[in-house]
Amino acid sequence: MAEEPRTLKSAFQAAEKKRLAVEASYDMISSSYQDDVAEARRAYEECAQIIDRIALFSTNESLEDLATSDLPYLLVQYHIAEMLQKVSTSSPIERKRILTSTRDAYEKFLHLLDSYSILSPQDSKLLVEYNEDPANFSTISTRDANARRNAKIANFKAEKELKQKLAYMRTSPRYLEEGGDEEAVRELHLANLALCAHMTFQGLEGINREMEILAQAPIPLMPQDTTIEEDNRRRKESIDLDHYSEKLDSPLRLQSNSTGPLLSQAGKPLRPFTLVSNRQELQRGVFRPGHNLPTMSIDEYLEEERRRGGIIEGGGEASGRQPEPDEDNIEKADEETMKARAWDDFTEANPRGSGNTINRG
Repeated sequence: MAEEPRTLKSAFQAAEKKRLAVEASYDMISSSYQDDVAEARRAYEECAQIIDRIALFSTNESLEDLATSDLPYLLVQYHIAEMLQKVSTSSPIERKRILTSTRDAYEKFLHLLDSYSILSPQDSKLLVEYNEDPANFSTISTRDANARRNAKIANFKAEKELKQKLAYMRTSPRYLEEGGDEEAVRELHLANLALCAHMTFQGLEGINREMEILAQAPIPLMPQDTTIEEDNRRRKESIDLDHYSEKLDSPLRLQSNSTGPLLSQAGKPLRPFTLVSNRQELQRGVFRPGHNLPTMSIDEYLEEERRRGGIIEGGGEASGRQPEPDEDNIEKADEETMKARAWDDFTEANPRGSGNTINRG
């Protein structure tokens, strides 16, 4: 037999009972505490679904049209936000997601109160400021240190007065929901809504401050998608291919599949290469001489350096030898003749020592 759906009253009573148990607990890091938080949140979410299904609240109604017994249901979204704030998270990404959901619940609560004109003039002004810039909202807009301090004190006093008023009303017989005066009970619910609205604006400001801190948190590295079996398989493949031994570091060698020079004349790589380990090269070098043997002759080395441009030829006696003139090249002969004449003219006009004016009278 299918279980009949719960009424809004029974679902709300179950949610309230679980919430009060959460608030009475001091072991906030235990798994049982988080389980109670999750159950309370689910219970309030069930209430929200029932409220939407039966269309309990309407934008066409005023506060006078709302029955006194229905006033507590205005707090459903506020309590959902409360429970979300208590959810434990393990990463900044999860915390951001929780804060976003909390902000959404707070906004639904405030807009519902505003549609019934329940917000005080001061809270209505704060709601306008929040709607203009939600991400930078603050209950204290001034930057003056003394003004901010005074505003914080005023907020604290207002919260204290609201709590004291509620505490008094809940101890007075005329405010009791069962058997009390209906007008007094209605006043009690409205006072509780005023306190929750005040706490909502404080919560929205706290979300913005926490979001600023989370924005500066480092991005966590993604976990490696590997297992112990995968690591063992890769280690076995490494042993099979290179005969790797953990007792001795293998030497490094160059491996390349292309031919030609490895480096340019400027020392830049001309082709890709990879440094790899080879145990067999170490084994072959066990009985080699203690010194490094030459790998090419001197002539081969000089030829390689000459090919790379590392040898500058000329100088010495050969540098003073003048090349034999080409008698068939008339242009070159005329150029040399004109250069010689220009030099003769210069030496006649500037005899040796004519430019030295030191120690002359």
